[in-house]
Amino acid sequence: MLLLLHAQWPAAISRLTIDHIEETDGSVRIRLGAVPVEVPAPDADLVLQQVEVRRSHAVLARTDSPWLFPGGRPGCPISAWAMGERLRKLGIRLAEARSTALFQLATELPAAVLARTLGIDITVAVTWQRATAGDWGAYAAEVSRGHHDV
Repeated sequence: MLLLLHAQWPAAISRLTIDHIEETDGSVRIRLGAVPVEVPAPDADLVLQQVEVRRSHAVLARTDSPWLFPGGRPGCPISAWAMGERLRKLGIRLAEARSTALFQLATELPAAVLARTLGIDITVAVTWQRATAGDWGAYAAEVSRGHHDV
């Protein structure tokens, strides 16, 4: 979900801790950048399940590790390589999947919002927005008029 919907590389996914997950008033958010992103159902249930049952391959039971995806060494997260291997075994092509996700998100969000929510550099977000030929002038005008439901 984090790669396919939120364009996160395995290196970024492997560094997530349970502190990156927020649950308030029945809403689940994940902080990938400066601004938390709401996780819709049923993905929200998967995120909460991962927080609850996370365990490393080195131990059979759940540990008190802060990592969302604990690694084989106690106290360490899963390596980016191991995370990538898990995804490849599921048939996911990492670069293609991330590019597709970024392209789709860039058609839906202005570059500044994309950068802040995904934790990517603004120049990368601008490049992707330009690649999608998105025109965010109308979006900016609506926000400046106070229409926050845009």
